[in-house]
Amino acid sequence: MPENPATNIRRRLLLGGLGGTAVVAGGLAATAWWQTRPVDAPAVGYVRMDGTPAQLADLSGQVVLVNFWATTCVICRQEMPALVALHRRHERQGYRTLSVAMQYDPPAAVVNYLADRPLPFEVTLDNTGAIARAFGGIVGTPTSLLIDRAGRIVWRHEGAPDFVALDLKVRDLLARPSS
Repeated sequence: MPENPATNIRRRLLLGGLGGTAVVAGGLAATAWWQTRPVDAPAVGYVRMDGTPAQLADLSGQVVLVNFWATTCVICRQEMPALVALHRRHERQGYRTLSVAMQYDPPAAVVNYLADRPLPFEVTLDNTGAIARAFGGIVGTPTSLLIDRAGRIVWRHEGAPDFVALDLKVRDLLARPSS
């Protein structure tokens, strides 16, 4: 039986070291591991901002970027236009973005952000932290995970990604059939 991806991530983060450097070293180890060894994405449910329920599995067969962010995160706000551009560039080919506002982000702040800057992709509030936990815990924002058409996490990055490199990853995944 395959091991839960969250368990795998936690184990690899713990193997990264102890103390103050554990988060950094563990995060880097987890990033490298995700890039070389795909694992199944967790089965998570969420509620869209319009109140309708959804499942990550609803996006099966598509390439999906799950982006954990917060309205209080300067880098998150700075990268949002690039996330929008990436989404618009590839959505017709089967690319989707799921933006997950962190548990500590006040719902009113997210609603206000979206009122001022409507996003062309799904946004959800992780009110209980369950989505972050399902993905092995999110150490900091932004954190992005890329899921291939077969539902496997193939890339994880903490911090602002190199959007040119990310675009190439997305193009490559979109060109592949699901397997």
